[in-house]
Amino acid sequence: MISPGTIRVGLTGGIASGKSTVSELLKQLGAVVVDTDKIAREIVQPESEALQRILERYKQEVLNPDGTLRRDRLAKIIFDNPEEKKWLEQILHPLIRQRAEELARSAVEDGAAVVVYDIPLLFESGWDNMVDVVWTVFVSPEIQRTRLRTRDGLSDAEISARLNSQWPIVKKAERSEVVINNEGSLAETKHQVENAWKVLQEFKNLTDGKGR
Repeated sequence: MISPGTIRVGLTGGIASGKSTVSELLKQLGAVVVDTDKIAREIVQPESEALQRILERYKQEVLNPDGTLRRDRLAKIIFDNPEEKKWLEQILHPLIRQRAEELARSAVEDGAAVVVYDIPLLFESGWDNMVDVVWTVFVSPEIQRTRLRTRDGLSDAEISARLNSQWPIVKKAERSEVVINNEGSLAETKHQVENAWKVLQEFKNLTDGKGR
């Protein structure tokens, strides 16, 4: 249920579904986007507490020569071992959520009409309880596999590990109020986003008393 004031949208999707495209379109429409992937990169900068915890566990094998985190090597570790993935999430997720809430609160205080939480693992992490409405960016699992193979050069085993680490995209779509099908052209995706945005604005007007 959408409440009066700032509308909080949870934007999610599966890996390689094109969520960043929809996020950018929402920015162009005037939404404030809280990008948790960006936050995740920020909290593991050199000298950060999170990076120190990671280095204590995995040593120098996950470190670039310039002292930054080697994300591809860390990804391989956690996707090959569910227990390591769980450990890392226990370290990072509370920090990411804290920073996301800080940014969202600041946006609300500045009078933002819509704040979008861009969260790949929205349902998996239980963060759907912090938003008013959930949008899922959808493509078929077959397209996900094709994109991961051509875009990232991953093997079939690596692709399966990444897909299995998330809820099936169909399940996410079933749990969402809005589903953006991103299997077509950019123009088609943009049209869907604009239509969903229009509905969102109409709901906001009603809850604010402007549509009566």
